[in-house]
Amino acid sequence: MQQITAHMLDQWLRDDSRGQPVLLDVREGWEFQHCHIAGSVHIPMHEIPSRLNEIDDEVDTVVICHHGMRSMQVAQYLERAGFGRVHNLQGGVDAWSRDIDPSVPFY
Repeated sequence: MQQITAHMLDQWLRDDSRGQPVLLDVREGWEFQHCHIAGSVHIPMHEIPSRLNEIDDEVDTVVICHHGMRSMQVAQYLERAGFGRVHNLQGGVDAWSRDIDPSVPFY
C-alpha cells in the first residue's frame, strides 16, 4: 500500500496523461451523503469483504475515509486479498476539504 496526500491526489486527478484511479470511499452512508470527493465510489468498510468483486484489482484504487485510519485498514485488507495497486489517502476527506476543495464540508 502506498500513502498519498491530498495534494498528490489532486495532481494525479488533474494529469490527463495518467490513468485515473478509482476513488473508493469506505465511510458510513451518512458520512458519504454529508460530503465526498466528486467521482468517488461508495462501499462502506463493513461491506468490503462481501463486495470485493466490485473493485477492479487491475486499476489504481485510492481508499478514502474521514481521516485516513479506516481507509488504511481497508487498503491493508485489499493488499492481503491480492490487490497490488492500492493507495491510502492520508488525512482522508478532511485533508481534501482543508487543502484542496473547501466546498467539501467538514464534520
